Amino acid sequence: MSATHTLSWTEELVLGDARTDHTHQEFIDLVNATTAAPLENKLAVYQELVAHTVEHFAQEERWMAACGIQPDFCHFGQHASVLQVMQEVERRALNGEMEYIASMIEALVEWFPSHASGMDAGLVSYLQEKGYDTTTETFREGAPVATEAAVPSCGHAPDEPCA
Repeated sequence: MSATHTLSWTEELVLGDARTDHTHQEFIDLVNATTAAPLENKLAVYQELVAHTVEHFAQEERWMAACGIQPDFCHFGQHASVLQVMQEVERRALNGEMEYIASMIEALVEWFPSHASGMDAGLVSYLQEKGYDTTTETFREGAPVATEAAVPSCGHAPDEPCA
């Protein structure tokens, strides 16, 4: 198993929200399981990763929507882009083009740590500030009302567009 095709759960990835951290650990486990899977099982394991990622992203997007973050916010767009490529790789692998799975895993290994420590860390901080409980998907009693103002940063300066 190539080190370039695996992820490790590190302190830098711990965001301080139990549900987010658990979901991220599952994601890492499935990325690594896809890398380790023998060729005859690789597609099935990759499909588990795709299914997990669909729910993982939907979960975060529910939370963002509940807190008044609009669907044109860059975090949504990054999820959509990553998922679109993952699903295209799945389609190609179903047609026998298995080599794309390794390339996708390599891309996810490169992408995920910065996404988690950037966008997801910002989201967790924002949710905590808003009093949003990710376990119950409800607001704490007395939590401020969700507004569009002061949405979490997408890693750009305030005067730069989100890409």
